[in-house]
Amino acid sequence: MTYVTKKSLPAKTREWLGLVARYNRGHLHLESDHAALLVVDMQNYFLAEGAPAFLPAGATIIPNVFKAILAFRHAKRPVIFTRHVHHPDGLDAGIMGWWWKDLIIDGTPDSEIHPDVAPLPNEKVVLKHRYSAFYHTDLETVLRVQKIRDVVICGVMTNLCCESTARDAYYRDYRVFFPADGTATVSEEMHLASLTNLAYGFAVITEVNSLVDFGCRNA
Repeated sequence: MTYVTKKSLPAKTREWLGLVARYNRGHLHLESDHAALLVVDMQNYFLAEGAPAFLPAGATIIPNVFKAILAFRHAKRPVIFTRHVHHPDGLDAGIMGWWWKDLIIDGTPDSEIHPDVAPLPNEKVVLKHRYSAFYHTDLETVLRVQKIRDVVICGVMTNLCCESTARDAYYRDYRVFFPADGTATVSEEMHLASLTNLAYGFAVITEVNSLVDFGCRNA
């Protein structure tokens, strides 16, 4: 059973935003001319029914993630995707292989980005082997070259790759915007814990509809 459905997501989002409101840095506003969207690990491994690590809540947020993607594309702002992958022989697994046993193997259907949120041919896809999208990747170079100051993070899982990426972005002096209804994980407890911790010290907790408005305003 999932902690959120497409029907309950709007009400749940209002609830989550209310619970983190006292910590949230709500006075920050996205600088549209210097913003990029990071779409983290929206792969079949997590989103396709029957997949090894299928996340029902992850499938629930697909339409919202796509809304954010369309908003940024419409505004002609960068949309950057990540894929968490490992070599078939585990050459890059390290502690990830010990911790999880089952890995996302590069080149398999499970490793591909879900077709409902697939990147365009000209959009950047970052391959990573650890939770953070910044760890030993070229993401920071891509953001610096494009003069990005604000980073919006959507995807899965809230408390692993999304939160790790948000923290690493903050450490690099990016302003981080984190949609509560654009990220998902295995339980509401984990989801809300990450939203609370990030609101307190790392990110603006927001919602995808504000990103849709941003895209329309800046077309």
